[in-house]
Amino acid sequence: MISLKQLQVFSSIARHGNLGLAAAELFLSKGALSQALAELERQLGQPVFDRVHPRLQLNDQGRQLQPLAEEVLSRITDIEHLFDEQGAPSGSLRLGASQTIGNYLLPKLLAQQPELQAKVRITNTHNLCDMLLRFELDIALIEGENFHPTLVTQDWLQDEMLVIAHPHHPLAEKKTLKLAQLAHHNWVLREPQSGNREQFDRELTPQIGTLGQTLELNTLEAVMQAAEQGLGLAFVSRRAVSDRLTYGRLVTINVNTYLSRTLKLVWHKQKYHSALLRRFIALCLQYDETKR
Repeated sequence: MISLKQLQVFSSIARHGNLGLAAAELFLSKGALSQALAELERQLGQPVFDRVHPRLQLNDQGRQLQPLAEEVLSRITDIEHLFDEQGAPSGSLRLGASQTIGNYLLPKLLAQQPELQAKVRITNTHNLCDMLLRFELDIALIEGENFHPTLVTQDWLQDEMLVIAHPHHPLAEKKTLKLAQLAHHNWVLREPQSGNREQFDRELTPQIGTLGQTLELNTLEAVMQAAEQGLGLAFVSRRAVSDRLTYGRLVTINVNTYLSRTLKLVWHKQKYHSALLRRFIALCLQYDETKR
């Protein structure tokens, strides 16, 4: 009979691809993990990983087993907390968030559910979608586009985007500009595969035309710091830059165009929605930004 321990071992190795990391997560020795995995594969009658040193990679059988194992483990967690006195689901979620959401929205969201334990990974949309495909996250809150048919996307909030610059930038005193007038100016941009950069390349670059020098940075904070130092124009969320605008450290370049994007919730279509995950999704969808 397949045991709970064997499923836990399989799930952890599947997410980490590494015995050492899985052993640390489960507080077991590598030997105990290897034994549990070998017994699971013996009972299934076939291997669930390809051994590609130093990693263990899911094979076709393992990919079929992974969502089922994740569901069993989540259902057991639901049962464990079924009769909690608080009446609300408890436990821990593995959350992913793009940088604007992770730095400027998620903390406010989590403050509305202080009993929730969460492990949060903040990175770009491309990386988050890859992590969801490997069941390393329960859900992700993204700013870019999801192109994977095995991931479910739920529209969430609208996010206004701005072109910003140092107050002494040559364009700062212009009342209204067309995007084409931003040509040949230097830019500070996020890295490719971030939602921010994808939108810039898709919506602004064709209208701007030739860019000046570009500086690519992989964090939103670094982009805004660079813009403050006069290194170029930047394209960021109003949520992220509002304090800098208020204190005059940066200014908005009026391009006479409303630029926006839709923030989204994303999860694997085979992901079992535990009571805790269902509650978190409901909290996101009910989130009121006017409440601070």
